[in-house]
Amino acid sequence: MKRALLVSTYDLGHQPFGLASPAAWLRREGLDVRCADLSKEKLTDAAATEADLIAFHLPMHTATRLAGPVIRKVRMLNPTARLCAYGLYAPLNEDWLRSLGVDEVLGGEFEEALAALAHGLPTAGCVTSDLKVRASNTPSVPKLHFIKPDRTGLLPLSRYATVHLGDGRRRIAGYTEASRGCRHLCRHCPVVPIYSGQFRVVQQDVVLGDIATQVAGGAEHITFGDPDFFNGPTHAIRIVDALHSAYPSLSYDVTIKVEHLLQHVDLLPRLRDTGCLFVTTAVESIDDRVLRILEKGHTRADFVAAVDRCRQADLTLVPTFVAFHPWMSLEDYCDLLDTIAALDLVDHLAPIQLAIRLLIPRGSRLLELDEVRTLASRFDPKTLSFLWSHPDPRVDALQQEVAAIVGRRLTSHRREAFAAISALAHERAGIAFRGLACTSSSRAVPYVDEPWYCCAEPNPEQLTLV
Repeated sequence: MKRALLVSTYDLGHQPFGLASPAAWLRREGLDVRCADLSKEKLTDAAATEADLIAFHLPMHTATRLAGPVIRKVRMLNPTARLCAYGLYAPLNEDWLRSLGVDEVLGGEFEEALAALAHGLPTAGCVTSDLKVRASNTPSVPKLHFIKPDRTGLLPLSRYATVHLGDGRRRIAGYTEASRGCRHLCRHCPVVPIYSGQFRVVQQDVVLGDIATQVAGGAEHITFGDPDFFNGPTHAIRIVDALHSAYPSLSYDVTIKVEHLLQHVDLLPRLRDTGCLFVTTAVESIDDRVLRILEKGHTRADFVAAVDRCRQADLTLVPTFVAFHPWMSLEDYCDLLDTIAALDLVDHLAPIQLAIRLLIPRGSRLLELDEVRTLASRFDPKTLSFLWSHPDPRVDALQQEVAAIVGRRLTSHRREAFAAISALAHERAGIAFRGLACTSSSRAVPYVDEPWYCCAEPNPEQLTLV
C-alpha cells in the first residue's frame, strides 16, 4: 500500500482543514495517509522516510516560510519521495519551492490532482502552475465534487484555538469551508492570483457532514474560512439555517466584504438568529484613495455604514486593516486610530491589526501598478516578498515601534494596547492625544485566540522538528 504524508506548518491555530480534505481523497484511493501539524506536533524521521508522497499545505505566507527548512530536511531524508506543495501560496512561490526539491506545485482545488499524483498520473484538470495558465486566459481552477473531509489522525480540537466570549467563558472552535475562491479582484489579496475572480461552492452535505464530525469531536463553535461568505449568499444562508436547525447551541463566525454587508443588509438578522457571534470584514484602509488603489469596492463612508448596520442587527463586526502601506502618512495613521475609537471599535480589534505592513508577494496584482513596481523593485528570497520602504522613514520607524508594543502586550487588555499605540503615534505625528474614553460598548466582544497570529511572525526555529 502506498503511503502519503500531508504536512501543515501553520493554519492560524485551526485544526488543518487543508489536511483533512485531501486526506479523504487519498484514503478513498486506497492510500495509507498520515497527517502532521507541525505547529502542534513533531515530524519524525520515520514518518518522512516511509512516505511515497509528501505534500505540504501552504495556505498563507507564514506557512510557506516555515515550510522551507522542513522541505529541505524531508528531501534529504527521503530523496525518492514525490514532494508536492499545494494551496494559495504554492504557485506564487513555485520557483523557490522547486529549488528546495519540490516536484509538483498545485494551487486551487488541489484534491483531485493530489489523488492523481499519488498514483503517478498526470494532474488532469489541475495544472502545476496556475499563474502561467491564468496568464494565457485559460480557466485554471477545476470544478470538483467535494467529499467530506477525513479528520482521522488529526490532533483533537481541544489542542487548537478557542473562542473567548468576552465574559470569561470559552468555546472549543472548529473550522470548515463552504466555498473557495472569490468573485472579486482586490489588488493585494492572495486569493486573486490563483482564482482570478472564480468562485467554487462546497456542496451543502459535505459542509454539514464536516461540521457534524467536529461537533462529535467537541466543537462548540465553527469558523467558516471562506474568503467571503456572501460570494454566494443563497448557499451561505442555506448552510447556516441547516446548521442552526441541527445544532441550535452551536455558534459560528464568518468573513464578509464591506460591500456585501451593505448589499445584503436584510440577511444580517438571519446570521444573528442562526448563531453568528461575529463577522470579520477586511476594511484595510479608511482612505478612499488607498481603497481605490487596492480596488476594495467600498469607501470610508461604506465602512461607517456597515458598522451601523451590524450594530442595528446586533452583530459584532470585527474589522481588519493593512495599517502600514506606501500611501499613508503619520497623520493618516492617527486618523485611523481616532476613527476606530470614535466608532467604539477598540475592543473589536486585535492589536496586531494596528501593526500589519503591506505584503507584496509574487503574483500580486499590486505589481500591475508602475508606482508599486518602482517602489518595490527587489524581491527578497528570504521573506518571499518584494521589499519596500516608505518615502517617509518615520512611518517605517513607527511600524517597528507599534509591532514592539504589540509583542510586549500580548496578555494586556485590548484597550490598554490601543491606548499605548495611539499615544505613541500621536506623539510621533506631533498631534495632541487626549486619551481614550473610559467607557465602551457594554456588549462583550467575542474573539478567537491564536498566540502566533497575535504577535510577530513565528520563527522557523519554533517548529517541532526532530
